[in-house]
Amino acid sequence: MPIEIYNLVEMAHQDKKRKRIFNTQRFHSWLHVYPKPGDKDDMHCHNADQTFYVIEGECTMHFLDGGKAVLKPGMAATITGGSFYQLENTGSDAMVLMGNRSGPSEDIKHINYELRKDLKELSSEERTRIQHGGGLR
Repeated sequence: MPIEIYNLVEMAHQDKKRKRIFNTQRFHSWLHVYPKPGDKDDMHCHNADQTFYVIEGECTMHFLDGGKAVLKPGMAATITGGSFYQLENTGSDAMVLMGNRSGPSEDIKHINYELRKDLKELSSEERTRIQHGGGLR
């Protein structure tokens, strides 16, 4: 079907995890869900430009220079490929974001800052050590 309608809030509360929404050779989008306050990912970058739109909760984006940006529902962020950042749920409930990038999701790299490697190349030990925003130390 050329047009599909999604209830992202309903999807987020049912699945409570990241979910691919749309994926073609030209574009892909996904739903990010960080269910608990304090949930975060690793400091990383991607090889493509992207956007995030906050649907629910509060998202704090942390940057390498120690700076940060707080995003609330209705706010969006654009991120140039190669820019390192970390997402953290700093609200009091679940954080739900929609993300978009050009190209198919299979072509995207997730480069961890500390290791400077794509997540697809990490050993299970390395992956465990950086999971949920933890560092290597």
